[in-house]
Amino acid sequence: MAEEKQTKTEIKKEKKEKNIEALINIYTSFNNTIVHVTDMSGKTLIKVNGGMVTKHNRLKANPTIAMYITKRISEKLKELKINSVYVRIRAKTGNSAPGPGANAIIKSLSREGFKIINILDITRVPRGGPKAKGGRRGRRP
Repeated sequence: MAEEKQTKTEIKKEKKEKNIEALINIYTSFNNTIVHVTDMSGKTLIKVNGGMVTKHNRLKANPTIAMYITKRISEKLKELKINSVYVRIRAKTGNSAPGPGANAIIKSLSREGFKIINILDITRVPRGGPKAKGGRRGRRP
């Protein structure tokens, strides 16, 4: 009976897996999609972009290519036994919406079985910008 109790406790320990977390930074423009995965301290684990998945320049920002990027990332994260992720999406500065690959990546991550804890939009917003050319009265034709 003592042996049976030990095996039951071992089974419970195996079921109770550690919740290892990672941070996924997604940069999407209308020309490319870059995904950079770090651990919580900021150490790079994986970095994959559209050019690593496709040879066609016009397809790098495509949602289909974003799914392939996610597949590569998920394989590596499963090797590292990471199951929970924080997602940070960034678009080109000044753009109101991220590129076409961002939604596809998040959808694929959830399909692969990762627990998405938080989704943040960290797109930079210009405030004022540089001085316009033309002096006090502006540019005249």
